[in-house]
Amino acid sequence: MTTHPFLDLAPLTAARFASIEDRVARLLSTEQDVVIMQGEALLPLEGAIRGTAGPGTTALNIVTGPYGQTFGDWLRDCGATVVDLAVPFHAAVTAAQVREAFAEHPEIDFVSLVHAEAATGNTNPVAEIGEAVREQGALFYLDAVASVGAEPVLPDAWGVDLCVIGAQKAMGGPAGVSAVSVSERAWARMAANPGAPRRSYLSLLDWKERWIDGGRRALLHAPAQLEMLALEACVERIEAAGLDTVIARHTAAAAATRAGALALGGGLEPYVYEAEDAAPVATTLRVPAGVVASELVASALTADPALPLAAGGGALAKEMIRVNHYGSDATREAVLGSLDALGAALAGRGLAADLEGARRAIANSS
Repeated sequence: MTTHPFLDLAPLTAARFASIEDRVARLLSTEQDVVIMQGEALLPLEGAIRGTAGPGTTALNIVTGPYGQTFGDWLRDCGATVVDLAVPFHAAVTAAQVREAFAEHPEIDFVSLVHAEAATGNTNPVAEIGEAVREQGALFYLDAVASVGAEPVLPDAWGVDLCVIGAQKAMGGPAGVSAVSVSERAWARMAANPGAPRRSYLSLLDWKERWIDGGRRALLHAPAQLEMLALEACVERIEAAGLDTVIARHTAAAAATRAGALALGGGLEPYVYEAEDAAPVATTLRVPAGVVASELVASALTADPALPLAAGGGALAKEMIRVNHYGSDATREAVLGSLDALGAALAGRGLAADLEGARRAIANSS
């Protein structure tokens, strides 16, 4: 019988599992409970909403991209009353807009927000929004899946009650496991919610009662061993490099992409208008009139299919290009390769692109 080292590992112990949770907690600088869930980040994202929202909930759902739209759907499905605060996908929400929503709807007791929308390339000022949410006394739910590792994520300092992260983007890790930090307020909200999932893969309360309250000595079920070991290795790599260094790499890649795209020309423009609203995990670009983004990306990928380029999703596939400079692609080399390929694709359509200017801009960016 053929063997493979991945198939002959000793079972992952509860102590090892708990130690990985502790390292993730340190990555987030949080004293809250951290639960690593055995699935992609949509698992804790949905589980956290279904655990804390119900017919008595009035939720402010901030929509700056497609994930915000999904959260609103889940909240409505739970029976919550939902107030959507939608802003254009090329911008970020402001704390002033959040306070205006609270003034109009003082009954709001739950706020959902995406930190960085990799799909649209914007990022939201969570620290300022968190201050407004604390003033309101609402429970604060944050999707930090794309932002963690690319910019600071500080649940305790920002007053975030439910902070969900995934390792597959800026952390450069696996997609098959994810984590959520949970405040005492959030646990209390779940315990009081008769609709919170129980005996379910979506249940955070099961982890609280059978794992955390039991001293983290017995796992609920067999863990996703390879993904857990990959997450451990990913966190070790970040610890060795230093989180600030990893964040700086993403910041530099984003600045290089924006500067290079502006210098490249050819009709390409940053999709997110203001640089301060642009996410360090991915830069989105608007294509010139008459050009279909998905077709331009397909042309650009002809020479090198491994470049971190993608068209926008859904309707955005016609007008938006994403340069996904996260994880191992958070480098000037990846940015340069991406913009070189886009410049060549634009030139192939008879549009003037300044490749040398883009290269100089990338080299000189900070």
